[in-house]
Amino acid sequence: MSFMMNTNTSLQTFLDLDTHEEMMTYVQAHGYLTALCISTETIPDQEWLAILFGENPQFQSDEQRQEIEKALIGLKAQISRELSSEEELTIPCELDPGEDLEDSEINGWCMGFMEGVFLNEEVWFSKGEDEVSELLLPIMVGSTLFEEQPEFAEISQDTDLIADMLERIPELLTALYLLCNAPDEKPVLLKNNH
Repeated sequence: MSFMMNTNTSLQTFLDLDTHEEMMTYVQAHGYLTALCISTETIPDQEWLAILFGENPQFQSDEQRQEIEKALIGLKAQISRELSSEEELTIPCELDPGEDLEDSEINGWCMGFMEGVFLNEEVWFSKGEDEVSELLLPIMVGSTLFEEQPEFAEISQDTDLIADMLERIPELLTALYLLCNAPDEKPVLLKNNH
């Protein structure tokens, strides 16, 4: 456990160095990897790693690249274990966006998650478009990628509603995981949530 924490610490330091603006931050990467773990389609490691790093990431050496890639693959496995245990996933940032959603870490996490969804939207919505859309709504709102769309305009004006939606993300992730990976066990959240 301590090794995993140390690995995550050095991974976080590397991703948050701002050496390359196309590369995801640690929080964005966590959201992105969470989406990859929920999706039923397996994306090859080198493919999702390339998107996470962006173009021309600044590695000091091949050894550092291998170490960072290994740490990311390990983090993805850790997230997958948490999701499959049906415990609420721990998100590595505050869920409360504070005064400015676009400047918050939860915004970055949601943007990273949606990047993972965009990799293969067809797979995501093949399990039940209405249910998946309902569960994804707080993450879509949190990402601020859709605020220009009319159906999001009203929500984007209500800061209390946004805060309430973001607070529910951990439980929604469990429901999404079950819906996509064990559809016969329809999440209680969906049965009671309208």
